[in-house]
Amino acid sequence: MVQVDLITGFLGSGKTTFLRKYVQYLVAQGHNVCILENDFGAVNVDAMLLQDLIGDNCDLETISGGCDCDTHQRRMRTKLISMAMRGFDRVVIEPSGIFDVDEFYDILRDEPLDHWYRLGNVIAIVDAKLESELSPQADYLLASEAASAGLVVMSRVQQAGAGECAAVVNHLNHALEGCHCARRFGEDVLCKDWAALTDADFARIDGCGWRQTSYVKLHFDEHEAFTSLYFLKAGRTVEQIKAAAQLLLHDAKYGHILRIKGFIPDGGGWVELNAARDTMTVQKIAQGQEVLIVIGEGLEKEAIERVIKG
Repeated sequence: MVQVDLITGFLGSGKTTFLRKYVQYLVAQGHNVCILENDFGAVNVDAMLLQDLIGDNCDLETISGGCDCDTHQRRMRTKLISMAMRGFDRVVIEPSGIFDVDEFYDILRDEPLDHWYRLGNVIAIVDAKLESELSPQADYLLASEAASAGLVVMSRVQQAGAGECAAVVNHLNHALEGCHCARRFGEDVLCKDWAALTDADFARIDGCGWRQTSYVKLHFDEHEAFTSLYFLKAGRTVEQIKAAAQLLLHDAKYGHILRIKGFIPDGGGWVELNAARDTMTVQKIAQGQEVLIVIGEGLEKEAIERVIKG
């Protein structure tokens, strides 16, 4: 049977960056891997950042769009059926940051997928710089995406001060308590700078498995609570977009913006921007598509557009 690993994590936690490192480790161990990338919205920005991984022992499939639950399940089921015939021994799925993990478990239990796939590892990426104040919906997603994880892997540890990682784990455990889940995290947390991860660390991650848990669902429409806005061909420089992102992320009149990401043309090439409230990275990439995506809660579209387009 093909082993499926699920990498979960709230919006902007660093799932794609971790996935790159994890898949590179799996390929180096001799596995034939397929990545299934599911972004929130119509443009799968994160998938474009994984193109260079494609090779003889790694391929990439995508599902895009914040569609309704039934449509999304059909799309994922169809993708997994087609992938089952292609000789992979590992599939690594990165869902969007507002993914209902119960969808994933339900799909794997369906025929014929239950004959072809088995669940291997559930790895939850949690940001060491996580905001201390989240909405009830965001706290629920944080908890539900981590509840079944065999291991929590903390991101941005190198930027966190003393005690911040412990505070975030406490926040996660409080969120789990809030949805009446008995799971608590302690020793099953990897808190280490990703640049210093060793093969032994990855072997631990690759063997972490998953946990059977239950919790009380918070019923809300994720795609109404969390929205994404797309801005094509803004026609502005990298510095102008960076300044716009800083303004949007730190002024509540534009809504509670969780993440701004996208691609900006720069001197005949491309850069990728990824910004959250307390961090912003801009790095050169081989190829891109001129688009900026703003994700958050209660977004004021017209006001945001004026800032981005100047």
